[in-house]
Amino acid sequence: MQTPLEKVLNKNVQILSRIPLSGGDINAVFKVKTDKGIFCVKQNNRNRFPEMLKKEAKGLKALAENSKFHIPNVIGNYEDDSSQHLVLDFIESGQKSPSFWKDFGTHLAQMHQQTSDQFGWSEDNYIGSLHQSNKQHSNWADFYTEERILPQIQMAFNAKLIDAQLVESAERLCSKLPDLFPKEAPALLHGDLWSGNFMVDAKGNPVLIDPAVYYGHREMDLGMMQLFGGFSNELFEIYHEVFPLEKSWQDRIQLTQLYPILVHVNLFGGGYVRSAASIIHQYC
Repeated sequence: MQTPLEKVLNKNVQILSRIPLSGGDINAVFKVKTDKGIFCVKQNNRNRFPEMLKKEAKGLKALAENSKFHIPNVIGNYEDDSSQHLVLDFIESGQKSPSFWKDFGTHLAQMHQQTSDQFGWSEDNYIGSLHQSNKQHSNWADFYTEERILPQIQMAFNAKLIDAQLVESAERLCSKLPDLFPKEAPALLHGDLWSGNFMVDAKGNPVLIDPAVYYGHREMDLGMMQLFGGFSNELFEIYHEVFPLEKSWQDRIQLTQLYPILVHVNLFGGGYVRSAASIIHQYC
């Protein structure tokens, strides 16, 4: 832990304490108190997840530069022969302020107004532990088909999690996408916005963490937020006031949730296969 900090800070560091914050199949995360400050240090296997933490750092910087959310400040990245590290300023957590959900909705609406001329991103990144292709496209239907739905469908088929019939149904669904989504400019997305990827800072403000950033249809973030819950209705009401949605947006929630559900099929299998099939069969 000392070497990554010293390399990133470019100075000698004395570690006073190291507290594990979370762990799992992907990252080990630590609160590290030093004589130079308090940092959040993430580490994982660089061979298993090549450049994952460098890509996360780029996503965090993009959100920090293009939104009013509190985003962890990136200090730097370090890699050795087997591990990669991401060093961030540590954010102390607190209780939600009275304006927390209003601020969240306003910030998200403003972030989604940051746009690009293409759907996608300058490089591929990760969604959870899975590779996320971000090849750029001029229209949303092509991007959602070729970089989101079909890669996950093919992965699930190769792993024998789904059958050929469901693959064919998914392909038919994708052929209908141009008529199912309203045309909108590409929006800057968090990309993995479930309740585990935001926190509350010491002042009660919303903080976004662990992004899977790209420019996409803004309903993708909103659909993901409603997949597992944990967000107040006030947030969505304020969002709509700031950046009004198409009247039919709620009719497409499950369509936007198909991608994260397919990701969960490939990560966990089980009941997520039935959920994915149910959505696909609504359209085919």
